[in-house]
Amino acid sequence: MKDVGARQGAARMDENLNRREAIGAIGAIGVLAAHADSVLGQVPDVPALPDPRLGAHAHGHGHGVKGRMTGAKAAVTALQCECVPCVFGIPGAQNNEFWDAMKTLGMPYLLVTHEASASVMADAAARVLGGVGVCSVVPGPGLTNALTGLGEALLDSIPVVALVTDVARGPGKPSFQVHSLANTEILKPITKAVFEIHHQAQIPSTIHEAFRVARCGEPGPVAVVLPFNFLSEVWDYDDVVPPPYPVPFDENAYRRALGLLSNRKLRVGIYAGLGCVEVGPQLAQAAEIMQAPVATSVSGKGVIPDAHPLAVGWGYGAQGTRAAERAFKDVDLVLAVGVKYSEVSTANYAIPRHRNLIHVDANAKNLGRNVQASVCVNADSSVFFNRLVADAAYVQRTADPRLAQSIKRDREVDRCENRTIRVTEGVDPMAFLSTLRCRLGPDELFFIDVTASTHWAAETIDLPGPRRYFTPANNQSMGWAIPAAIAAKKVRFDREVVSVSGDGCFLMSAIEMSTAARAGLPVRFFIFDDGAYHYMQMLQEPQFKRTTATELARINYHAYAQSIGLGYNEILSNADLDHGIARTLACPGPILTRVAISYEGRELRWLNAAKSAYIRRMPGDQKVRMASRVAVRSLKLHPEND
Repeated sequence: MKDVGARQGAARMDENLNRREAIGAIGAIGVLAAHADSVLGQVPDVPALPDPRLGAHAHGHGHGVKGRMTGAKAAVTALQCECVPCVFGIPGAQNNEFWDAMKTLGMPYLLVTHEASASVMADAAARVLGGVGVCSVVPGPGLTNALTGLGEALLDSIPVVALVTDVARGPGKPSFQVHSLANTEILKPITKAVFEIHHQAQIPSTIHEAFRVARCGEPGPVAVVLPFNFLSEVWDYDDVVPPPYPVPFDENAYRRALGLLSNRKLRVGIYAGLGCVEVGPQLAQAAEIMQAPVATSVSGKGVIPDAHPLAVGWGYGAQGTRAAERAFKDVDLVLAVGVKYSEVSTANYAIPRHRNLIHVDANAKNLGRNVQASVCVNADSSVFFNRLVADAAYVQRTADPRLAQSIKRDREVDRCENRTIRVTEGVDPMAFLSTLRCRLGPDELFFIDVTASTHWAAETIDLPGPRRYFTPANNQSMGWAIPAAIAAKKVRFDREVVSVSGDGCFLMSAIEMSTAARAGLPVRFFIFDDGAYHYMQMLQEPQFKRTTATELARINYHAYAQSIGLGYNEILSNADLDHGIARTLACPGPILTRVAISYEGRELRWLNAAKSAYIRRMPGDQKVRMASRVAVRSLKLHPEND
């Protein structure tokens, strides 16, 4: 009966693609899969080690897509096999068939207000759950709207699969179809890989391959471009979920690193990034074995509990916590694992130089970038730390109680400084963030937007573990936290979710709050309101002695909240911090809380470090011009601020 059904399906195939060509196309997917590492710039010649990060989800449900169905149902079934918790997006003419199939098959989805939020929400779901996020958008404006979120996922190493329905392609298809941009070409620079589907037979296998590639090596976004006409075509499917790609581990490089780490005259410090998110226990064990203080990148916050005796906070230079800066001044050898030395994490590349540095990363292309590394190890962090713990006899250091005492003292000084009110006109942002941390339980989720307070949050919000603190680290997409927090609440309704954004970020994505109201997702949106792009003012004023294009329209936040169905609250002074936050958390539904913020009186360590690095690298003639401009403008009694 199955052969009869297959012949009937072949008779209804597109006239330009017969059954043999369809089978050949499916085979091409397998060929591409076999060479995916080399295609994506990963290292192909690695031992066949199973991916230790995927656990029970390594193969999804494992059932695959089997039976006669439309392309739309095949796509949805493939997503269900991959254990996707929710698809984010907006239905349109080119993907209505897909959205109808989701409803038929019980696939959870969330209608967003803007496609930019669809990709951000897919990103956030992946960060919160540790899986692969999924969004669905139409071609043309749907795709271009979603590019910002895909770019954030690319630069922040987050696995996302974007299902982009396309116009009908191929011989005989009409010209000038709506949304007929070069959608595949648009996606290539902003994704890890793009897979085009040329026949409905390829739909499930291509989707599964997209998930494999999104997860392997350094994670990232992958796009599947699916012409909409294939969604309604019928095919007999018999596809299984393939196993994940092996993880990289360079044995020779590991042995060189082990040789350096075994020199007990060298004091080791560990710098851990998002690549360590699944290996916290092994990381902590390695730190204890080597008596190494552990600093994290912004994205890596939580990979070691802040209460751990060797945890020193984020960064290890003048941009991070004071405790991290002090601890790493005594370090002779930095072991950097699963971390990129990006502009944000290093405050404009102001990271201190160490004579000895071992850089470990799953993507060989990240190794030794922006830093001079003594040894580069292309390895998965889980395999690396497991090996290091197994080789403890070679790297063991004598217990140093004074180190733990020094870290404890320095961190308490930092926490005390963060809690001390320095801003008296309006609300002190550090005091707010410290109070918010105290008010929330250990497992609640923080989403921090791109504001001047981003770096204060990195300093002051302590975490007991990973996947609790989220910020757009490397693409710095303003307004990211609002849709991201909504997605987090959708996939983790059991957690309290808070979003902290500035008023400039609010203007970027405020309308997405209506999604939280419509869907009944009780997210707590805090808006730092000072009426300006204050971050830009802090950058502009020292260099130009005036500010330009930084003042914002005054917003009636109460009226806005009422208009879209949110609760409303205000925190106007430091005296009201504790009670004001309590009022917000007591609201049964989504709520917008305006925090009347002021930034005067608080040191911003990240910005000071970034400015110093910028000026230090500036050519002499530029320094002279800048100094002359500042001197002349300083004489004006009325600065030309707007």
